[in-house]
Amino acid sequence: MLTIHDIAVWDTGERIDLVVPETDEQRLLVKPGAVVSGDIDGSSLMVAPGLADPHVHFRDPGQRDKETMVSGSQAAAAGGYTRVLIMPNTLPAADGRDINVQNAVEDGKELKEVGVYNTLDYLQRYEQLHNVKLPVDYDLSVCASLGRAGKLPTQPSDYERFMDSADQSSRSDNPSDTQDASDKAVSEHPLRAITDDGSAITDEILDAVLADSKATGLPVLEHCEHHDSGSINDGAVSRKLGIAGIPAETELAIVNRDIEAVRRTGAHVHFQHVSTSGAFDAVRKAKAEGMPITCETAPHYLALCDEDILKYGAMAKMNPPLRSEADRRATVAAIADGTVDMIATDHAPHTAAEKAAGLADAPNGIIGLECAYGVCRKVLVEGGAISDERLIELMALAPERLMGHTPTDVAMLLNTSSKCATKRILDLSNVEHPENVDLTLIDTYNEWTVDSSKFHSKGRNTPFDGWKLTGRSMATIIGSKLVFSRLPQRSESQ
Repeated sequence: MLTIHDIAVWDTGERIDLVVPETDEQRLLVKPGAVVSGDIDGSSLMVAPGLADPHVHFRDPGQRDKETMVSGSQAAAAGGYTRVLIMPNTLPAADGRDINVQNAVEDGKELKEVGVYNTLDYLQRYEQLHNVKLPVDYDLSVCASLGRAGKLPTQPSDYERFMDSADQSSRSDNPSDTQDASDKAVSEHPLRAITDDGSAITDEILDAVLADSKATGLPVLEHCEHHDSGSINDGAVSRKLGIAGIPAETELAIVNRDIEAVRRTGAHVHFQHVSTSGAFDAVRKAKAEGMPITCETAPHYLALCDEDILKYGAMAKMNPPLRSEADRRATVAAIADGTVDMIATDHAPHTAAEKAAGLADAPNGIIGLECAYGVCRKVLVEGGAISDERLIELMALAPERLMGHTPTDVAMLLNTSSKCATKRILDLSNVEHPENVDLTLIDTYNEWTVDSSKFHSKGRNTPFDGWKLTGRSMATIIGSKLVFSRLPQRSESQ
């Protein structure tokens, strides 16, 4: 049992004692020297709903040299995340078809040899297939187009069975053990969104995809940019380096196109990793009209601009690219005025060899799960744009709701389960539904230096290596059980 004394509730500031009765031994990650039981002083900590990331790439199956479900999940837990949404640009692409794993191989064995014929099925049943329990909860997204090729839309008949709201009548009246296992996987790791992330949905299939979104209730997550050439932002830096640039207008063009499509259809479109002033203005106007539009940005668009490419090279190459300093400031302003609904990492691991290929040839993307909170806090809270409370709303509450989940309400748990006392005690063994309690314990005073060599992720591709940050998740709790701890041993509270 772990008892943390005098910890602050994130949104009320009330000081409480938090009792975490159990560790989840199947999931548990512990940093050397950290504690998982006993009494500790939590006066520098706050307890908040678990962070949620609506945009990660775990590369499994097909690119396990970059990341696996295990390493990606460990990175998430270490960053304070209790839930993530996995993008479908896997190999093969997660488009719902049973034919799409014909040639997929894991550990020298074709997936079909272990009864898996579909990438969504593989990801949904990953824990059962590998006899593991991952230290983060995860949801899935399906491609908007078959094979992510942009030519034909995916078919709800191929992917509805992976939704937790799928028609129960389509299942056997006398389910086998295999069917029971599949049902459990669906409920634990449901399909929650449609996206061709990495590519904008093409004009040819956009209306069909939005119609399917309306029919299934799944939001469309749009990679709001299209370009046929270019590696970095079009501007003074690209000209200085002699590298083809990507104009900021490429993002605005997709945002404007999709806003008009939402106006026609009423479908919910969520714009991913928005990065330009013009796009924020368009989203701001559309939201003022009451349109069903939400958007996210990422830590790197808040903390960096294209000038930083001169320092970090390919470690600062992503898609959309880092934009101008004016766009970076506009991104912070869009956070401050509420235009941006949430922050996503777009965690995208690559091998060292790939990133060493040079700026023009290196793949897009950086990792982010293990330092996102600290980077965002440095720019947004220490920079005076928002409060600590608002940062939790952006990194926990809003992403959870986008994925169809209810964030843990710490104050409500206290009101319904704690005993009246001068200092209230939240004992997670006494809450009504402990399985629904997901928390992160954050030390907003913790000063630390990013060292990617110590990350759980297989990826090391981050421009934030060596950055000095203040604020870090110290423990992660899923289903009322401790799954990660870097809590240091402290003297017992008096």
